[in-house]
Amino acid sequence: MEAVSNDLLEPSSGSDIPVRRSEDDWGEIFQNLAKGSRSALEDLYDDVATKLYGLALWRTGSEDDAADVVHDVFVRVVDQGPRLADVRNPKSWLLTVTHRVAVDVMRRRQRRQAESLEDCPYLTADAVDGVQRVDAARASQLLAGLPPGQRDAVFLRHFADCTFAEIGEIVGIPKFTAASRYRAGIRKLRWLMEGNHETAR
Repeated sequence: MEAVSNDLLEPSSGSDIPVRRSEDDWGEIFQNLAKGSRSALEDLYDDVATKLYGLALWRTGSEDDAADVVHDVFVRVVDQGPRLADVRNPKSWLLTVTHRVAVDVMRRRQRRQAESLEDCPYLTADAVDGVQRVDAARASQLLAGLPPGQRDAVFLRHFADCTFAEIGEIVGIPKFTAASRYRAGIRKLRWLMEGNHETAR
């Protein structure tokens, strides 16, 4: 848990985020997608699927729902077709669509029977690594103590390497609100790590 917690609470440098191509290259991929290139879709999936899945998992707390979200996002990418040529910031566009689809999933879930926190892993680990699996489970319990908006801000800042301006654009809030949610989320996580168990507000 220490490794997970310390990494999460350190300022984001973006150095540990695997990116095969730069965001400029994503723009080139979007241009190729707009022309109907199938290989461009495969390249995009290889580059961004893990990041989109992470945001969806962070938002929904369900591995199945997160996988469905990523599938829906790529369906929407294909549906956009030639319109993708007009997307100025593919990274923000993809994360925005992912966030919106995940929110829709959460709204649908609220109409169903509520799931227990134990059934909602916000972080996952390799099934063969028992220690990491325990760490991920404990971190998920901490993250369950955050309001959804704060979870979004923490994920987008630390794991998607977004600026506060980008976070605001993705979730539809002002930049200063994004920064405030992020800082509040980090404070809350530190407070929960000290053994406090107040429910999220």
